[in-house]
Amino acid sequence: MIVDTFKNIETYKNISNDIYIGLEYLKKISPTIEMGMYILSDKVKVFVDEYDTIEEFKNGYESHKNVIDIQYPIIGLEKVKWSPIDNMNVKIPYDSKKDVSYYNKPSKQGIDVVIGKKMFVIMFPHDGHSPQHYIISAERIKKVTVKVSI
Repeated sequence: MIVDTFKNIETYKNISNDIYIGLEYLKKISPTIEMGMYILSDKVKVFVDEYDTIEEFKNGYESHKNVIDIQYPIIGLEKVKWSPIDNMNVKIPYDSKKDVSYYNKPSKQGIDVVIGKKMFVIMFPHDGHSPQHYIISAERIKKVTVKVSI
């Protein structure tokens, strides 16, 4: 997992052009963007959604085998919980159509990060993540998730 701010996105140009494309898009995105899916390239898709943050994500932690997630609320803040999937038990087996597995809560390892206000998170296939958590109380957020195919 990588947590960073937009002022550092030039760093990612040398790491992955596809991640850089997604970050450049996020940096310039308008909060008035319509909900839906946007295709930036054959490997980079953007999903815009709006929802109320919650106390606990019912499916636990998720991970993806074929994409890297870049998550960023363009309106509001969201807490995302993170833990390596190595130490987790599968809760819901891998669904190849949705490219997702769900895991039970980790026993000891993990951190929480707050994203939004120019701070984003990048999740790789080995990163278990539990999104949609509120900070203090529920709030309506608008979130953009960039899916980079690998």
